[in-house]
Amino acid sequence: MKKFSDKDLSFMRRALSLAKRGMASASPNPMVGAVIVKNGIAIAEGFHKRPGTAHAEAAAIAAAGAKAKGATLYVSLEPCCHTDKKTPPCTRTMIASGIKKVVIATIDPNPKVSGKGIKELAENGIDVRSGLLEAEAKKLNEAYSKYITTGMPFVTLKVAMTLDGRIADADGGSKWITGEESRRLVHRMRSRADAILSGVGTVLADNPCFTARIKGCKNPKRIIIDPHFRTPLDFNVCNPDAETLFVVRSSSVQPEKLARATECGLSVIEFESEVLDIKWLLKKLGESGISSVMIEAGSRLNAHAITQGVVDKAAIFIAPKIVADSRAMSAFESGVFRSIDESFRLNSASVKRIGNDFFIEGYIDSQPAI
Repeated sequence: MKKFSDKDLSFMRRALSLAKRGMASASPNPMVGAVIVKNGIAIAEGFHKRPGTAHAEAAAIAAAGAKAKGATLYVSLEPCCHTDKKTPPCTRTMIASGIKKVVIATIDPNPKVSGKGIKELAENGIDVRSGLLEAEAKKLNEAYSKYITTGMPFVTLKVAMTLDGRIADADGGSKWITGEESRRLVHRMRSRADAILSGVGTVLADNPCFTARIKGCKNPKRIIIDPHFRTPLDFNVCNPDAETLFVVRSSSVQPEKLARATECGLSVIEFESEVLDIKWLLKKLGESGISSVMIEAGSRLNAHAITQGVVDKAAIFIAPKIVADSRAMSAFESGVFRSIDESFRLNSASVKRIGNDFFIEGYIDSQPAI
């Protein structure tokens, strides 16, 4: 006997589609979508827009009104049951509405929920079923899942390179390696990240904006690792289009520049060690509420992030071009010998065609391939 019907699948796919509407705004909360069905017909739906606004289930129930009584609610994530937030627990709202059945895609990894929401609904006479399109639902909220369970942001490493692995020519030129379609996708990726992390070398070479140039989308926070604070304050990363945080070494920065940076509305975080501990930095970012980070940097920071085991996902754009110059900048350069047996593996990799480019996405194994 099938646990779920084709109609169940259809309604849950709709809930997941609704959840994606919060992709650029829900963080650090999860993306959630909900559909209320009665007599086989969807009568109301909702999704979580941003922190502080109604959760998907509550929005759908409000839209359904009295019609919610006796209906089935499809939701992409287990309903919350705790009071440690700005909005009421969704479980109580659902119980009060008279919903008789709830179909859930996946359990909420938040330790404050994690099965407790399902238990509360069941104890109040609601028929609860879970696991429908679970893999899709988990992937949708992979950043939230890591952040809520570890306090560390989910890290994506984005690289645009040629077929021979170069991200810039011998003169530092990198515009444009990939095509317009790939660049549009990068802007969408930026809008979904809480922050962009880069290094001073990339900033000085390219004077990037690191913004998501898409109408209606938010710009991520810009995190620039700049130990000696060499970035000129009139560079694009210092403009007011997005918040910018400079990571500087205490002993290497002049107080006068720090004062001027503050006057310009820029933030600064200081470290004292000779070499920045990137895990320490990411922990600090997580403590400030940043749940996802996209690295857009040069070869050394790219390699350092991978070898330090902080990268969760790689997003690599490959243009059908060959530089054929050993002086051109490699996508990854650590200066340390590493054998093929010690290379890092990309798991669950997918390959897509984006215009004339190839887009490879996968998860970095934290241990070298053996």
